[in-house]
Amino acid sequence: MDIILPAESGDRVGYRLVGQPVEPVIGAAFPRIAYAAAHVVANPFAMTDPWSQAAVDWDRTMAFRHHLWRLGFRIAEAMDTSQRGMGFDWASARELIRRSIAEARTMKGANLASGAGTDHLAPAAARTLDDVIHAYEEQFAFIEGEGGKAIMMASRALAAVAKGPDDYARVYDRILSQASGKVILHWLGDMFDPALKGYWGSRDFEPALDTVIAIIERHAGKIEGIKISLLDTGKEVLLRDRLPEGVLMFTGDDFNYPELIAGDGRRHSHALLGIFDAIAPAANAALARLGAGDRAGYDALMAPTVPLSRKIFEAPTEYYKAGIVFMAWLNGHQNHFTMVGGMQSARGICHYADVFRLADQAGLLADPELAVARMKSFLAVAGV
Repeated sequence: MDIILPAESGDRVGYRLVGQPVEPVIGAAFPRIAYAAAHVVANPFAMTDPWSQAAVDWDRTMAFRHHLWRLGFRIAEAMDTSQRGMGFDWASARELIRRSIAEARTMKGANLASGAGTDHLAPAAARTLDDVIHAYEEQFAFIEGEGGKAIMMASRALAAVAKGPDDYARVYDRILSQASGKVILHWLGDMFDPALKGYWGSRDFEPALDTVIAIIERHAGKIEGIKISLLDTGKEVLLRDRLPEGVLMFTGDDFNYPELIAGDGRRHSHALLGIFDAIAPAANAALARLGAGDRAGYDALMAPTVPLSRKIFEAPTEYYKAGIVFMAWLNGHQNHFTMVGGMQSARGICHYADVFRLADQAGLLADPELAVARMKSFLAVAGV
């Protein structure tokens, strides 16, 4: 099949599809814990004020979670991939978490953890550390009250009021000591959210690392693991090598995940990745190969997904959600390309053309004819 795609030069360039859709391995045993941070499906027919009020297609949103569960993934629910802090507020996240926990109970083996943050507290409204603590407590109480597991998300409000590492320690010590179950921590870099610059009380990595390791060591029995999203292999390995026994490393590095998951022969990372939403069939097949001891097969399947992921997560990285939802639309998981908050406008037409091309080359257009038809309609609206 052929399609005309736009180039940044302004030219129109012919492209012939080359990819063969990857076949996932249903029922595969993964050698790593693999969380996919899942997106939400907007409801364009219910949108009356798209910039300030989220409208969600709950049926399609839950159906996509069943798709990920069928492929063997755990779900990281109501995280930044679902546009937390970018059009998707705590009231909407609360409903998403409630529905997802209930839905998980209907499917054997379904597993998820949900994001607990402070996003119902505007950073400008936070005056004290106690304000931040109370905000975390509210979200933890809801998730744990529903029978769920919490991921302690990085807090813009804490970044705004904390004066140094001791303030982070006070907040994390309080919340972790109260948690009813094991918690996953979340270190999100400022490339994903500029408001988190200087998190853990320092703009330098080494002192920030010392602070988070000290917190983990004090609460190792309450921490399942930590996800780090700094897009830097070396920094992740430094953290991974210092984790106490029994505390897991979850890579959030959407640039370098294949090597981090495979490991260095001594240690490896598990996964909690937004890109797994978009590349789930290939990630499933690759992890099945890794579990069978076929490292070459794992690399062969993962390698073509990396250029796609790097394109979707290119700067400004916080807008990666647009590429994730675009992929879901191309692959028939939703019948429109409309996002909460109108976020589909965050990327240009040439970006989407590159995502289409790279998805084909990675074998991630599940139905190429459908993908081409949808891409052509999208290009037509853009004047191509």
